[in-house]
Amino acid sequence: MVRTRFAPSPTGYLHIGGVRTALFNWLFAKRHGGQFVLRIDDTDQQRNVDEALAPILHGFRWLGMDWDEGPEVGGPFEPYYQSQRLERYQTAAKKLLADGFAYYDYATPEELDAERKAAEAAKRPFQYSRAYMAETEAERAKWEAEGRSFVVRLKMPREGVCAFNDSVRGDVEFQWSKENDHVIQRADGTCLYHLASVVDDHDLEITHVIRAEEHLSNTPRQIFIGQSLGYELPQYAHLPYVAEPGSKNKLSKRKLEKYLKNADFKRLNEHGQAIAEQIKLQTSAETFNPVIVDFYELTGYLPEAILNYLVLLGWSLDDKTEDLTIDEMIANFSLERVTKAPASFDCKKLWSFQDRYMQKLPLKQKTAKCLSFLQAAELVADPAPCEAGPKLTRIIEACGDRLKVLGDIIAYADYFFVADDQMKYDEKAFAKRLSDPQPQALLAKFRQTLAALETWDVATLDKAMHDFVAAEGIKIGEIIHAVRIGTTGQGVGPGLFDCLDILGKESCLARIDRTLALAAERNAT
Repeated sequence: MVRTRFAPSPTGYLHIGGVRTALFNWLFAKRHGGQFVLRIDDTDQQRNVDEALAPILHGFRWLGMDWDEGPEVGGPFEPYYQSQRLERYQTAAKKLLADGFAYYDYATPEELDAERKAAEAAKRPFQYSRAYMAETEAERAKWEAEGRSFVVRLKMPREGVCAFNDSVRGDVEFQWSKENDHVIQRADGTCLYHLASVVDDHDLEITHVIRAEEHLSNTPRQIFIGQSLGYELPQYAHLPYVAEPGSKNKLSKRKLEKYLKNADFKRLNEHGQAIAEQIKLQTSAETFNPVIVDFYELTGYLPEAILNYLVLLGWSLDDKTEDLTIDEMIANFSLERVTKAPASFDCKKLWSFQDRYMQKLPLKQKTAKCLSFLQAAELVADPAPCEAGPKLTRIIEACGDRLKVLGDIIAYADYFFVADDQMKYDEKAFAKRLSDPQPQALLAKFRQTLAALETWDVATLDKAMHDFVAAEGIKIGEIIHAVRIGTTGQGVGPGLFDCLDILGKESCLARIDRTLALAAERNAT
């Protein structure tokens, strides 16, 4: 039975690169009818785990990546939190000590630092001398009589090679002589990541450890721990890291300023911030930026588009297929087609996936999803009145492919859902199109045409404007912009006649009256 795992630390956000790693684990387990386990590496006791973990669990649920075992689900290998498994790690550490694969070390930080500096001066790799190693009770008593405290270190081999097969990288070898005696237990009894991870993978019966390339160098010490404890080792697969756009540097949440200067990322971030302001989010660079999954949910990306794009960061079905359903990903995913080279996170490419998914989203679903954004922006009540749904459907149809993400609906729909006397104006558009007397006079005259109409639909409104343009001997541009600003307050938007039809005759006339009054007031000053 294939069992994979993803083991996030409770940081309070879900990194997009981490999601790619989790996705590959999830797909591999699903492909082989196995289980995907979510384990929480929360050995840092200073964190509020429940509060920090909630956004991570929510992110996985939003993406549709359910876990078979783990937090809030349970399972036969509980607990799934490292903070609750300390006794198990301490037992493993004692066995390593008893069998001679680990030792108590009483060196001070200053003494270790002196050895490192000496190695540096001699231009040789640092390797601890084990001068303060204690393997017997007598040796321990000697050092403790000096008031020293200890840590537990692995007693790593100092000759030969660690060889293993990696499902992505093939046969891999590390020289044991280059491995240090890594600390696995602190003086206070708490255990470090490498020991905890190996014990957990064994206890949870993980068959495949599929993780980021950065963990490749950790593998020799983890193999040593596993073999020393008599464990059957899992199959390792180290994925290429996700790189910054147009770069081979790793995409890191700690380097925001650097890659947010990239023009495409900057535009993406600014677009997201604009939506965040409209839905009254209090955002920060730490929790709301294009490397955190929350960003995409809160701006209105579709999870299917995110997953489709991420699966192609380091894996491909063939040399031409891009659009894949979740079922197609599961049916075809294999580690053999994972590449070794880093994959650049291209936000323009992600945007194109989102656009395609958005355009093929059924209208009923799109309406329901857009409605939640209008409610978040407090443009529509929650629960929504009966008339809001049909009206929103008409707006979405009028917007067409202008809606790239669900959050875009706010910019296009806010003037449809506010009271006529609360409509906001784009001041630059107002100044450009309605500051002169001529467009004001034409708008006032066209208002009379609109008032006389007995039928109010797109076709009638279209004909009325073209008849007006012909009768006045003007170009359509001389009136259409003034009418748009007069009725929506904006210089751009969906088709004008769709807007007028959706707003209705009464609102259009009231808004034009308000616009003309404002123009007259400004002329007077």
